[in-house]
Amino acid sequence: MAGEYIQAVEGSAPTKNQALAALRNFFDFLVNRHAVPLNSFSTVRGIKYSVTEGKTPELSIEQARKLFGSIDVSNVVGLRDRAVLGVLAYTGARVGAVAKLHLSDYRNLGEQRALRFREKGGKDREIPVRHDLEGWVNEYATAAGIAEDARSAPLFRAADPRNPKKKELTRAAYTAHSIRQMMKRRLEDAGLPELFSPHSFRVTVVTDLLNQNVPLEDVQYLAGHSSPTTTRVYDRRRRRVTRNIVERISI
Repeated sequence: MAGEYIQAVEGSAPTKNQALAALRNFFDFLVNRHAVPLNSFSTVRGIKYSVTEGKTPELSIEQARKLFGSIDVSNVVGLRDRAVLGVLAYTGARVGAVAKLHLSDYRNLGEQRALRFREKGGKDREIPVRHDLEGWVNEYATAAGIAEDARSAPLFRAADPRNPKKKELTRAAYTAHSIRQMMKRRLEDAGLPELFSPHSFRVTVVTDLLNQNVPLEDVQYLAGHSSPTTTRVYDRRRRRVTRNIVERISI
């Protein structure tokens, strides 16, 4: 009965497996509370699911440069947006980890700066900041006047929603949801497809570095993947080859 119930759940294989995991945990709780004698879902197998290539669209290098070039950096909001998108582009970090950055996470190591990210699963990773990104973050921090704030304060701040035309920031953190919305607006301003998302930068980073023959293990660490198989899902080089072959069809 439990297996039949999971099969009847609407959605993809990952959705069904998530439902199964939730039900297992729930019935474990009931068993521990002596509400039911057995966990009916403990022996139900998950649905096999294999991903060889991700669905996230890749932002090309040219498109990324066009996006950065279109941002008006004459105000603090523009400087913030360029810095946020720059962190996504030059570290390959997840948007959720970027939103969680504190001032203390922008670390001065003497000869260089580094960003410390809090990733999924409670993992912390430290990524060096390249010189042009360091300039963007420093310009934003100076314009925002946040250098003397508490080290526990958010690095990236939300704009004032009551006065959007003033281009001023608040003390509140810039959320992942707001970063996604901002990127959509910036893409539209740059005349680029709105189908791209902050996650598209991760695809671009992985594909670009692998295309330059950077070792898979190094790219895996940069992306924060526990398995090289996951890193390969982000690699779009195979898709490009396929497209080239299709374009040679003589119809």
